[in-house]
Amino acid sequence: MQAQPDIEASLATLDRALTGAVAAAQASVVRVARQRGAGTGIAWTDTLIVSSNYHTPDDPVIGVAAGADVVDRPGRVLGRDPGTDVALIAVDGGGLVPIARRVGDLAPGQLVFALARPGRAIRASLRGLGVIGPAVRTPAGGRVDQYLETDRALARGFGGGPLVDLAGHLVGMNTRTLIGGADLAVPVETLARVVGALATHGRIARGYLGVGVQAAAIPAAVSDGRGRGALVVSLDDGGPAAAAGVLVGDVLIAIDGAAITGPDELRLGLYDRAGATIAIDLVRGGVRTALTATVGTRP
Repeated sequence: MQAQPDIEASLATLDRALTGAVAAAQASVVRVARQRGAGTGIAWTDTLIVSSNYHTPDDPVIGVAAGADVVDRPGRVLGRDPGTDVALIAVDGGGLVPIARRVGDLAPGQLVFALARPGRAIRASLRGLGVIGPAVRTPAGGRVDQYLETDRALARGFGGGPLVDLAGHLVGMNTRTLIGGADLAVPVETLARVVGALATHGRIARGYLGVGVQAAAIPAAVSDGRGRGALVVSLDDGGPAAAAGVLVGDVLIAIDGAAITGPDELRLGLYDRAGATIAIDLVRGGVRTALTATVGTRP
């Protein structure tokens, strides 16, 4: 006879946890108006909002929660990073409610909420973390520190909004456009890194070696069995590669151990590594050689 009250108590506890998560985060969820319709943004600080680069106009109108109402305020885009689908927006006058951020590990199957405010009311979509994977490089070249995919597709208006845990703490920013066919969350670690760069420079500094390359076939024995590399056909005078000792005719095969099989892999390998010191494996005259270079910033 005790089972029914126990079940009811458990359901009541779960209900309070779910509604509490939404209540804890909703003041930090803002509307980002576009020419047609609206998307969602996240209050990162009391003056800064992160949202989806893909969905954010240059001068968005920001709908900020004010009690039961939403007040429209002008915003300015400070910078964009297509590689992580992040736009950073400033709201003059401050007064935003920064979202609390998740500290701790995540696990597949963990319950989370996708939140959105494409209108005046908060919207919540309960879901599970379906896939948690290692860091990935996106097709646009950005580095996402952890692959986070929920178990079902996001509805319209949720792009740029927060994915929160059951404490209402930010897990990541929802995006529908970063990797085709995958509804992902850009994790907090990535957002923090990108926001810092955009606030300071307005963009992510792109890595630059100062080489012109083309794909080339080379013996498998000197290329870890891959049989391909990036043939250096030109060098910028005084560029990072020239300073490191790279020569025209060298074939680049790896950067810090990651395979380089052509121009695309080289571009992605350098994308957000400006200022970093890297190890370059190359083939020169049929002999494998290693050099060290400091990646420059693309002009």
